[in-house]
Amino acid sequence: MRRIAFMLSAIAVLIAATASPGFAGSTDPLFISLTSDDAHRSLMAISFGQAQMQRGHPLTLYLSDKGVLVADKKNAAQFAEQHQALADIAAKGGMVFVCPVCSQKFGVAASDLPPGAKFGNPDTTGAALFQDGGKTLSW
Repeated sequence: MRRIAFMLSAIAVLIAATASPGFAGSTDPLFISLTSDDAHRSLMAISFGQAQMQRGHPLTLYLSDKGVLVADKKNAAQFAEQHQALADIAAKGGMVFVCPVCSQKFGVAASDLPPGAKFGNPDTTGAALFQDGGKTLSW
């Protein structure tokens, strides 16, 4: 009986030692939700996503709540770095979705969005959010 218990313990330790620690795969998609219009926080979120995209992770940025103000061309002077990064991400195949309900609340029209950014909807945003292997972050 002791021998069986020892063997089962050894097997459990071996399985635990070889199990995946839960890190992202090299091409797992990343979905970042940005709800802040704070210049530093928004640049951190966008830059982090951009860096992961450069490492092979498909990227979706979703700007909602006050995050839509970061994408508003009327705020381009305040968010110049963010606008450039959003345009670069979109140009390289990343998705930049902006919440249409939040945009309406804050007076952001489709024509106010930077190149490549577009209003999301439940189908496009959901498809990006629920990709197999996807990871999410929120700022």
